[in-house]
Amino acid sequence: MDWIFNLLRNSPELAIFLTLALGAALGQLKIKGFSLGTVTGVLLMGVLIGQLGITISPTVKTTFFLLFLFAVGYHVGPQFVRGLKKDGLPQIGFAAIIAVMCLLVPYVCAKILHYDIGNAVGLLSGANTISAVIGVATDTINQLSIDASLKQQYINEIPVAYAVTYIFGTAGTAWFLSSVGPKILGVDIAKASKEYEDQHGGLITNDDPTLQDAYDGTTFRVFETTSSYFDSPRTVDQVEQMLAEVGWPIYIERMRTAAGDIVQEPAGDQTVSKGDRIVLNGPVDEILEDESKLGPEVADLELLDFRVEVLSVMVANKTMEGKTLGEVKTLKDRHGVVIRKIRRGNAEVPLLKDVDLQRGDIVEIEGRKGDVDRFASHLGYAERPTTVTDLLYVGLGIFLGGVLGSLTVRAGNIPLSLSASGGVLILGIVFGWLRSLRPTFGAMPEASIWLMNNLGLNIFIAVVGISAGPSFIAGLKAAGLSLFIAGIFCSILPMLFGLLIGKYIFKFHPAINLGACAGARTTTAALGAITEKAHSQVPALSYTITYAIGNTLLIIWGVVLVLLMS
Repeated sequence: MDWIFNLLRNSPELAIFLTLALGAALGQLKIKGFSLGTVTGVLLMGVLIGQLGITISPTVKTTFFLLFLFAVGYHVGPQFVRGLKKDGLPQIGFAAIIAVMCLLVPYVCAKILHYDIGNAVGLLSGANTISAVIGVATDTINQLSIDASLKQQYINEIPVAYAVTYIFGTAGTAWFLSSVGPKILGVDIAKASKEYEDQHGGLITNDDPTLQDAYDGTTFRVFETTSSYFDSPRTVDQVEQMLAEVGWPIYIERMRTAAGDIVQEPAGDQTVSKGDRIVLNGPVDEILEDESKLGPEVADLELLDFRVEVLSVMVANKTMEGKTLGEVKTLKDRHGVVIRKIRRGNAEVPLLKDVDLQRGDIVEIEGRKGDVDRFASHLGYAERPTTVTDLLYVGLGIFLGGVLGSLTVRAGNIPLSLSASGGVLILGIVFGWLRSLRPTFGAMPEASIWLMNNLGLNIFIAVVGISAGPSFIAGLKAAGLSLFIAGIFCSILPMLFGLLIGKYIFKFHPAINLGACAGARTTTAALGAITEKAHSQVPALSYTITYAIGNTLLIIWGVVLVLLMS
């Protein structure tokens, strides 16, 4: 064991990766459905390994934290900027109010309980489950004109308070919004969500295959045209129009003539005669029940042997922004294409007929390759699978963000600046927004964003835990119980007021209200609990903009709280 301990002291990089591995394992353990999560697991393991007295260069922590912040800003950029537009103002105003409350409540608690800067920042960070506050607050503390030993004391206190308050901040908020929230609003959230769906055009399900919530690729079926409808030859357009008129928006993707010739992609004026076989794309169940419309289903494996493509497309075409899904289904360029899902930021929005498309949305579509390519070019930019990240874009964004954050204005003895971390977050937002406007540059695949988010944050947290390890236990003993109680108060009170403000001032629909509260507090676990309780994705409609605004402001509050407390 001595050999291992000495190895970790002499090779601190190995200590970081051991902390990551053990912390991830700890974070995944579930007790009655609850788990600590990777970040908290890594922090606690870092504290444990830090008892060995391991020294790690602060440059490592800063480098990975800046990667994390740029990825955060890049990811929320389109939703953040979109929220500044007229139709997003109510949600951006709501998120700003909740974010201010998430700052003021911990500040007041810290003043009442006589906490110093370190405990106050940890309380803000843990109760609001915003780990990035640790980094930006640390940068700001290092700029204060105070003794170096006092700076280190404050910095070491932050992860202690964070760990104590984070657990309830995550699990407690999810429980409160999903279980108590609907009672406060006086609604059955599942019933209210269903009513919302009905009021906004209805959820697209299997009765409308052109815009499905889920598509399993099994709706391509072969029918032989033996009905009386084909006593006279019909064109492909006529057949599709007839099916649409009886409520079946179905498309002919391929056909075999009675003579045995296969027509790969039949044009609209292609003749369909009696005895031909056609491949239909759409909900064919009703056709199977009423064969008089077309004829019987037949087995023709050769005719079904064609390629179908699934493709993710970023909405970047100006003409598509603001169009509802109900309008999209009438577009000629969408012929033969199924919309499987729409991702907006880190949430999947429900496929309601009057949900509008926004710049930066990722639309997953499926159909024949030719149809998919045509519709993809109409939507915007095809995000084809790639492993290439535009490192020029990433490096330049982080550098310029650091330059912006280095600009300092002094107010008396207090230096005021965004700090490198705040500047990088802002430039990440700008670069993410620019990418949504001109998607031909600045590519960052989802896997890269995930890696920068998770690896960047967790290595930062690992170094924080290892560095704070020697003083962690003493800090926990000194303020553990009071911090835990204060954390409950700071987690719940903003959400309580948020529900009431959303209901009586902004007059949000209950499902939208709950989703906006979860977004403003950047609590993905709460959104999951709410949508599960609602049996609907409607709350996600208000999560994306409020998440972008809340995430940005809550991180910046790390700077603001240090300045307030100092």
